[in-house]
Amino acid sequence: MGPHKAAEMFAARTPQAAHYRVTLYGSLAATGRGHHTDKAISRGLAPRQVDILWRPDIVKPFHTNGMLFEAFASEEATEPFDTWLVYSIGGGYLATEEGVVPLGITPEGEVYPHNTMKDIMEHIDKEGLSFWEYVEQCEDESLWPYLEEMWRQMQQTIEEGLQDDRVIPGGLHLRSKAHQYFVRASGFKPSLQSRALVIAYALATSEQNACGARIVTAPTCGSSGVLPAVLYHLKKSHGFSDREILRAMATAGLFANVIKHNATISGAEAGCQAEVGSACVMAAVASNQIFGGSPKQIEYAAEMAMEHNLGLTCDPLCGLVQIPCIERNAMAALRALDINIYAMMSDGRHIISFDKVVRTMKLTGHDLPSLYKETSLGGLALDD
Repeated sequence: MGPHKAAEMFAARTPQAAHYRVTLYGSLAATGRGHHTDKAISRGLAPRQVDILWRPDIVKPFHTNGMLFEAFASEEATEPFDTWLVYSIGGGYLATEEGVVPLGITPEGEVYPHNTMKDIMEHIDKEGLSFWEYVEQCEDESLWPYLEEMWRQMQQTIEEGLQDDRVIPGGLHLRSKAHQYFVRASGFKPSLQSRALVIAYALATSEQNACGARIVTAPTCGSSGVLPAVLYHLKKSHGFSDREILRAMATAGLFANVIKHNATISGAEAGCQAEVGSACVMAAVASNQIFGGSPKQIEYAAEMAMEHNLGLTCDPLCGLVQIPCIERNAMAALRALDINIYAMMSDGRHIISFDKVVRTMKLTGHDLPSLYKETSLGGLALDD
């Protein structure tokens, strides 16, 4: 998503270009083919010719997901007339070394006056607000229509994924499993059927993502199966209304925003703890709110969800968002629901705060060797 947006923006500023050259650096180059990065960039710069250069050996200091766009005035030109070094920092967001690139939405700092969960909780406690009411207070009137659109797409992606039955492209010859898991779940007793269906829902979205279909980043493409699976389960198996689910999505987005502001949601920057860990947080707080959790219980669920994903590496086979990514989304969805139960049984009091565990995730990510941060060069991705 980030590279596609960057390509569209560069094309808009260079309409006179005859052709382009785009160099991908670091993790973006190492896993770019598996993430369809080259196709996304080519679509963004179409109909002009695009030459993609892959340089996984060069890692830019600012961020490992670097892209250098170069525009040429004619087919014969050897020197570009315009260049742009930009970085894909996760969740479809872009940045340069000068700061975050505006994407046509209100700047983050002008939306939420508080950047830590401690400050947010002090504010809502003083004002008697819930988390979703705080979000509503800070956002504009487009919030609920936007979330409705996201929820419709989440459901559509799951339903399409449950009907899909094919070999996922990419060369691993991995067959989609959501359909068969969904069918097999019908033969289980109710207690097991519920969990089996959650697995099927998570697989459905993650497999659609791996096939290049339309998904909702929650918070990233690689972790997009967790939150939709939990929300779909809460609607189908427990009968919660769309209104309750949209409010839960607002709270989930608030917690993800705190992670993004104080750490990262980029697997290339901090490993899969930043992606699946953040998605697990979103799903845990959404379910806890829907089941009536207090703000303290919701914050506890968020802390546990991140804590128990600390150190999770990002080492996909062949740079594809398939193994272990797809299974990992399913397991995180189940974990989020279990965390909800644990938090609901508590009074919300706990020792480690959500803010502290977010800081710890950031430090852990910085300490992880680059091999384990979406380069496909270490861990599970190594050849036997």
